Amino acid sequence: METENRSKSTIHFKLWSEMELLEFADKFVIKSVESPDQGFSVSRSDGSIDKLQGIDPSEIPSKVSTIYGVAGTIRLLSGMHVLVITSKKEVGTYLGFPVFMVTSMKFLSCNEASRFLTSEEKSDEDYFMNLLKVVESIRGLYYSYETDITLNLQRRFKLAQGWMSKPIWKQGDPRFVWNWNVIEELIENKLDGFIIPLLQGSFQTGEMKLKYSPAVIKLISRRCTRRLGTRMWRRGANLEGDAANFIETEQVLEFEGYKSSFIQVRGSIPLLWEQIVDLSYKPRLNIISHEQKSKVVERHFNDLLQRYGGCVAVDLTDKQGDEGSLSAAYAEEMQKLPTVRYVSFEFHQACGNGRFDNIQLLYDEVSEDFEKQGYFLLDFEGKILAEQGGVIRSNCIDCLDRTNVTQSYLARKSLNLQLQRVGLLSSTDCISMFSEDFEIFKTLWVDQGDEISLEYSGTHALKRDLVRYGKQTMAGIIKDGMSAISRYYLNNFQDGVRQDAIDLISGRYTVNRNGRSPFQNKGFDSLSYLPVASALVIGGLTVTSITLNQAGRNAQHILSSIICAGVTAGLMSIIKSNGRQICSKPRLCGLL
Repeated sequence: METENRSKSTIHFKLWSEMELLEFADKFVIKSVESPDQGFSVSRSDGSIDKLQGIDPSEIPSKVSTIYGVAGTIRLLSGMHVLVITSKKEVGTYLGFPVFMVTSMKFLSCNEASRFLTSEEKSDEDYFMNLLKVVESIRGLYYSYETDITLNLQRRFKLAQGWMSKPIWKQGDPRFVWNWNVIEELIENKLDGFIIPLLQGSFQTGEMKLKYSPAVIKLISRRCTRRLGTRMWRRGANLEGDAANFIETEQVLEFEGYKSSFIQVRGSIPLLWEQIVDLSYKPRLNIISHEQKSKVVERHFNDLLQRYGGCVAVDLTDKQGDEGSLSAAYAEEMQKLPTVRYVSFEFHQACGNGRFDNIQLLYDEVSEDFEKQGYFLLDFEGKILAEQGGVIRSNCIDCLDRTNVTQSYLARKSLNLQLQRVGLLSSTDCISMFSEDFEIFKTLWVDQGDEISLEYSGTHALKRDLVRYGKQTMAGIIKDGMSAISRYYLNNFQDGVRQDAIDLISGRYTVNRNGRSPFQNKGFDSLSYLPVASALVIGGLTVTSITLNQAGRNAQHILSSIICAGVTAGLMSIIKSNGRQICSKPRLCGLL
């Protein structure tokens, strides 16, 4: 459907925003509430899709409900399943268009053929169906009915006029469309008004009143789909140079018609490496020897240079132990790339023990490139006043905690320059001089860090205090401890299944009824041990959590916390005797 753009005279495409789901014995019918003649049906027997030709009035649906979008389809052994959005929440606007977060999804199963499956196929199908339940609970999915949100501001304004009249799924960057793999059948059936491209990442917005002049700041993080996965099961890069946990983060400022944008990226060290969980707190890092290791790094950075211009690679890892070996291997490969500047900054060494101000040392090292790269700026007439000519790529090991602290610091520096450029601040002013507005800025970065950390690791980000207060507090240290323990549990006992769900929905694994079962000859079945292992660890974590929450009150509770944590660690060490066998491992795909 096409409508008039509220901010410009051009035509833009708009999706149906509210749909009616009618469930019949032989089919599902999905139709627009706004235009009931627009819709389609899906056969419950074979999953075939037909555009709506009208409904026989004698047919009475068994159930009628409201849905808010169709996210895709996937075929398993017994038939097709349609993913629909069942609830949403408005979280802000992007260039005047409302943006929503998915709060619940469900699959509509068109799998009547399940009765024809063999016993082995039924067993496999049960596992696949469990994976679909995991997919339904995936976090951090955003979309708009009226515009694409996968393109950053600079790319949008450099596209040919009229691009917004295309269906929204055609407007976006496939790298950042989370459901790109599962919209194919909808595209083939020309259901453009129903196809919702979903962005995984974060969308935060805040309103500032610097010197009583309203300004809006937004933080949009876009997770790349090329190497999706969980913390321990997706590390490094694949042979194509796609890095795990690769995220483009855009900070947008809107003030009196001016719009500015500052882009940063993060991603796992783009070497071939792994970190297989084995119940140890810090599993060993293993650099995979491969004849194409240099080509992998080269492919990764050539892609960045093509998309963003210049690039500075900031490596925040430690220089000792396994991290040091990985960092050294990265530095060695970067010496072969004269077009990319590599900067090593040992974050823990420089900023540990309350010395967060030392991050200025990193800024001093990159400031010349940082200021040269600049930011993107539009005036109130839509005229381009400045363009960003490059990007800083930051990484630690997880690309979560140290990376988020560093990116928030660089974003603050850029925001100061932008506010000064549009006349909101003088050349001697900075955002930190305005306490209420500075708190809004820091909260955006803390919330964004939490959200992308939850998607990758399953817990909130660590070092949140460094972003919010510029130092670590006792409460923050306790919360970091709890998050670290939670990460340990999730990485060892849940993330293997979560990785399988991601591989299934992203198309890395394709179900093939004529192929071999993915579960044949997999050896030890770790799932049989999970109830016992989980009960022991969860019990210890629960008691530890209770005492940690009380620890701030007196020393006795602190001592209790230490004892409980010790008991939990002891239980973990007992379980560790079975090592990798007990851990929840992905069962569908390999690491690369």
